[in-house]
This record gives sequence, C-alpha cells and structure tokens, in this order.
Amino acid sequence: MAKVSVNKHQPVYQMPTNPAAVRTKRYALPTKKYITLAMRYFFKTQLKWGLIPLALILINAVLNLTGVYPNLWIYITVFVGALLYVLFWLVQFTGITQLAQYKPMFEKFSYEIDNRQILMKLNQKEGSVMKWEQIMDAYKDKDAYVLVISKGQFLYLPFSIFTSEHDIKVFERIMKQKDFLKA
Repeated sequence: MAKVSVNKHQPVYQMPTNPAAVRTKRYALPTKKYITLAMRYFFKTQLKWGLIPLALILINAVLNLTGVYPNLWIYITVFVGALLYVLFWLVQFTGITQLAQYKPMFEKFSYEIDNRQILMKLNQKEGSVMKWEQIMDAYKDKDAYVLVISKGQFLYLPFSIFTSEHDIKVFERIMKQKDFLKA
C-alpha cells in the first residue's frame, strides 16, 4: 500500500456552500442578552414546577384556616426555597458567560443557512456546521429569531443581521418547513 504524503502547508478548502443559502452579517451574542434569553426560556420550560410551591402554600392555608396545623414557617420556607432555585439558575447562566469552554458562544459569527444545515463561520477558513436536527426548539421574538440548542445554548439571530427583507422571508420559510414556526 502506498503512503500518502500529508503536506501541512497545503491550503484547506472550505466546504462548498449552497448558492441559495441565506447569508448574514457577522454577529456576536452579548452576554446580558444571553442571560435574559436563558432565564426567559428557563421560566417558560419550568413553569409547571412553579405549581409545587403554590400547592404547598394552598395546603398550608387550608390547614391554617381549619386549625388542624397552624404553621406560618411554611410560607417563608416555600418562598425562600423558590427564590433560591431561581437564583441558582441565574448564577449558572451568568457563570456560563465567564467560562472559557463557552467562549465560542459569544464570538462573532456570520451564518449561512439553508435547508440542510446552519454554517457558522468565524472567518473564511474557520467555522462549524450545525444540522437542523440539533435544534430543539425555535421561536420568533419581537426583534429576532431564537434557535434553542439546549437549556443553556441558543442561536440568537436578530433581524438586523440579515442582508435583506428577502433573506428574512427565506429564513422564515425554512423555519416553517422544519416545523419550528407555525405556518
């Protein structure tokens, strides 16, 4: 078997891009916007768990009113517990902005989006590919599209990074085809 020489000085060719892809301007997600998005998504997905403290308060109110078990500490305990739970997640999301391993989330990328993938380009030679299957959820905000990758990872695509109104419409059509937006 012949050995193939590997030349480390050989130019690296970029993966060919789709000419019909939506191309965006470079954009970096600000850390404050990230924390706001993460907390909003946290409350949206964790809303059902808010019923537990509410149920505990209602049960205790019934027990207090009937005189079976008069206790005022449960109100304070439930409130403090719920507050600590929310603060825990706020600290987690704030900490992500400081960690080196999450630094790529806050770098400037330009995006090339088509039906197959989202190409996130750091520059002309460096970037990464994200398949649509990696996106858990997506929604249209008042000023941007938000693609949710996991509980704490987002692609935030403000309308201002799209080069034209046509690109926004094409991107929205792709999102509808992928069943992320309602038709």
